[in-house]
Amino acid sequence: MFEWWRKLRANGVERKLLAWHAPGRPVWSSRDPAAFAREGFARNAVAYRCVRLIAEAAASATLKVGPAEHPLGALLARPNPEQTGVELLEAFYGHLQVAGNAFLEAASLDDEAPSELYVLRPDRMSVVPGADGWPVGWEHRVGAHVRRFERDPVSGDAPILHLKLFHPSDDWYGLSPMEAAAYAIDIHNAGGAWNKALIDNAARPSGALVFTGAGGADRLSEEQFQRLKNELEDMHVGAANAGRPLLLEGGLEWRPMSLSPAEMDFIEARHAAARDIALAFGVPPMLLGIPGDNTYSNYREANLAFWRHTALPLALKGARALEAWLGRRWTEFGVARVALDLESVPALSVEREALWARLSAADFLSAEEKREFAGVAAPAGARA
Repeated sequence: MFEWWRKLRANGVERKLLAWHAPGRPVWSSRDPAAFAREGFARNAVAYRCVRLIAEAAASATLKVGPAEHPLGALLARPNPEQTGVELLEAFYGHLQVAGNAFLEAASLDDEAPSELYVLRPDRMSVVPGADGWPVGWEHRVGAHVRRFERDPVSGDAPILHLKLFHPSDDWYGLSPMEAAAYAIDIHNAGGAWNKALIDNAARPSGALVFTGAGGADRLSEEQFQRLKNELEDMHVGAANAGRPLLLEGGLEWRPMSLSPAEMDFIEARHAAARDIALAFGVPPMLLGIPGDNTYSNYREANLAFWRHTALPLALKGARALEAWLGRRWTEFGVARVALDLESVPALSVEREALWARLSAADFLSAEEKREFAGVAAPAGARA
C-alpha cells in the first residue's frame, strides 16, 4: 500500500487527490428539509396524515431486546427525561418521512456507555465525509453554535445514528417521500388555495364590466375608472359582501365568465393529487378517506397492507439500525439483539388467526411442533 502511495507522489498525483476531496469539510444536503416540513407537513392535510400515520404505526411496534437484562432495553424504553421510547421513535420516523434523513444522538459521560438518546433535526445536521468518501463525523448547527461529532476511527463507534432512505444519486443523504410527492403536494395546495379564493369571492366565477357609453364611447374617464374600481373593492370583494347587488349605471353591463365543467373539476384533480401523495408514502388512500379508491375490498385489508408494506419494514429497519449502533456498547452484558414483537401488532391478528386455524387442523404435527411454528414458547416444566 505504501509503495503505491510513493509512486503516486513521484508522479505528482498527491496534490490532485487532495484537491479532489478535502476531508473534514461538512457537506450539506442539496434539498431543504425545512421547506418540506413547511409546505408539505404543515400545509397539506394529506401529507401530514401520511407522516403521522407511518411514524405512529412504526413507533408503536414493540421492540424486544435480548438478553432481557441488557441495559439497552431500559434505554430504549426511557431514552431521556423528556420522552418515552415511543415518543422518541415517532419523532425519529417522522423526520425520516419528511426529510429522508433521521439522526439520533447517544449522550454519555466520558467514555461510558450511552445513558440518553435524543432526536436531532435533519435541517441542522450535515455529514462530514472522510478522505475515502465515508462519513467520519457530523456537524450540528444552530445559528452560530456548532457541535461536531466524530466517529471513533478504531472501534467505528459513533455518537450519531444517521438513518436514511435510499437515494440513487446522493452518497450522504436520503430521498424522502415528501420530495417524491412534491409536485402532487403543490397541485393539492394550489387547488385548496383556488377553492379558498373562490369562497372569498362569494363562490362565483369572475366576470367583466363592459362599458358601452353614449355616442359609441368605449372608455371611461380616469376619474370614472378609479371610482368604479374603488367601489368594487370596497363593496363587492370578500365573503362578507357575498350576495350584495351590483349597481350599474352609465352604460355598464356585467358579463360573467364561466369555465366548462371539465375545467371546473378541481375537486377531482385534488383527489388525484391526494392519491399520488398517498402512493409516494405507501399509505392506502382508503385509510385517508380519499374517495374513488377501490383497490381493497374492505378497510381491514387496506390496514393489513399498510402494516405489511410500509409500517413494519420501517420499524424493522429502525430496529436493525439500533442494534448495529448500540448493541455492542455494553461489553459486560454481551451483544444485544433488537427485534420486533409482532404479537403486539393488532393489525396482524388476522394472519395469526389463520395460522392458528391451519395448525389446529394439522393432525400430523405434535403440540411442540405446533408451538414452534406458531412462535409460542413451551409452558414451564415442559420437556425440551
